[in-house]
Amino acid sequence: MNRIDEYRADLGRIDRSAWPAYLDRHSDLPGPRGNIELALALADVADTALDDELIASGDEYRTFCGVLGLGATATDPAVLDRLRELATDERWRVREAVAMALQRLGDLNLPALEMIVLDWAADPHPLVQRAAAAAICEPRLLVGPAAAAVAIEVCRRTTSSLAARPAETRRDTDVRTLRQGLGYCWSVAVAADPAQGLPAFWALDDSDPDVAWIVRENLKKTRLTRLL
Repeated sequence: MNRIDEYRADLGRIDRSAWPAYLDRHSDLPGPRGNIELALALADVADTALDDELIASGDEYRTFCGVLGLGATATDPAVLDRLRELATDERWRVREAVAMALQRLGDLNLPALEMIVLDWAADPHPLVQRAAAAAICEPRLLVGPAAAAVAIEVCRRTTSSLAARPAETRRDTDVRTLRQGLGYCWSVAVAADPAQGLPAFWALDDSDPDVAWIVRENLKKTRLTRLL
């Protein structure tokens, strides 16, 4: 039994009304890493009403758990709109929960996730674009050439969008967050299918300083150095 199973069993032994307090006790916050395993366990057993309650609390870890729980119903347009809005939240843990929620949807319905991330890659907000790239650039989801092609295309579109942004906006915090994500995501997408990924990666215009930074950061990743 792994930690997720253990937490799921613990939750099953206590009344649902006590779950929020249980989250508080076992959140591992304050600290460098919140309790992701507990959040995943809760997402398996929580319903929409509890997710709403946790998000409405305003507490960062409770919100993280509630957002993660929305993934299973993200094909609902209203839920998807809510996730898109939460992707721009000022709290980085909440933004990460959005990407993880979409990945949970991908575990259940990969074509649905692919449609969502291609759509979000065209969103004008850099944090929505970042969520799209982070959601699809997950090795467990990139199980074939078609999925890898979507990840590569999302990386290409969001990188092109970044390069097209005016110079005076490049130092905005949200734009820098997108750049940081792309400094990792390309390596995942390329490693999933090098035959498709490497030509797209080498085609990036590294005369742009931010694109050049993205290229350099990905070239540091072991998954790429093994290919090269």
